[in-house]
Amino acid sequence: MVMAAGLGTRMRPLTDTRPKALVEVGGKALIDHVLDRLAAAGVETAVVNVHHFADQMEAHLAGRTHPRILISDERAELLDSGGGIRHARGLLGDEPIWVANIDSLWIEGQTPALEAMKALWDPERMDICLLLVPRGQGIGFEGPRGFFRDPKGRLMHSAEPEPPTPYAFVGVQIIRPQVLDDAPDGAFSMVPVWRRTAADGRLFGAVMDGFWMHVGDPGAREAAEARLAETP
Repeated sequence: MVMAAGLGTRMRPLTDTRPKALVEVGGKALIDHVLDRLAAAGVETAVVNVHHFADQMEAHLAGRTHPRILISDERAELLDSGGGIRHARGLLGDEPIWVANIDSLWIEGQTPALEAMKALWDPERMDICLLLVPRGQGIGFEGPRGFFRDPKGRLMHSAEPEPPTPYAFVGVQIIRPQVLDDAPDGAFSMVPVWRRTAADGRLFGAVMDGFWMHVGDPGAREAAEARLAETP
């Protein structure tokens, strides 16, 4: 699932006339960067949620065949990260799914980031696996929230870290969709779900060795474009 329904308020004025997912970085729409990564990892079908300028989103996605696109319509109400996945549950099925934000780009290191996640993923031990980056190995986000990780990859989430957490969330996760089956309809965040699964010992994280770019505002977009232009 690709999370593309947000209003993109921090990206204004670029999102005054289009959804954030269609803002271009390096000549390609943000959502196409993400869909291309997922396709390279073997994803054949992607569910995309839409809200802000939803008609533009559907028209743009109609041209994609790899992966095949299904639309989760949130025109009536924005549902946040957890609510958006819960709303799309009937389209997603029962097997583990990728969930990807559209504002996360990265330059690969030695090991492709999504392959590192696949190598770690074990549904017998995990409900959620997050893609992480070491602090200082990216641009566009250095907020207080982050994660501690034990030697086996198990995570603890902290909103007010002391000492500072060594890892930040990159915006891609693998989840067992059943972890949301008890959640109510409507809008809710995935953060409480992370905390619950962490308390159960079933929240894990794979650490990427590439360089992350969080494209959350026009300045971050310019910085990401400059970094991509420097990359062979």
